Amino acid sequence: MNASVVVYTLPECQPCRMTKMKLDQESISYAVVDLSQDEAALEHIRALGHLQAPVVETAFTSWSGFRPELITALAE
Repeated sequence: MNASVVVYTLPECQPCRMTKMKLDQESISYAVVDLSQDEAALEHIRALGHLQAPVVETAFTSWSGFRPELITALAE
């Protein structure tokens, strides 16, 4: 299942780069939102309860940090 995926990132964020690389490896398309440039997006992820980047949001769930096992599960 390939739901729409949004990755909220910050500049110079290694876990953010790793998350995008894993999404690419799994051929999952995604949109990127830079939290340092988008105050509304920052408030949105805080409202979801996340305190660190990256935050990956799908139609069904969201998580923060580099979680390769969750990315692999998305691809299945």
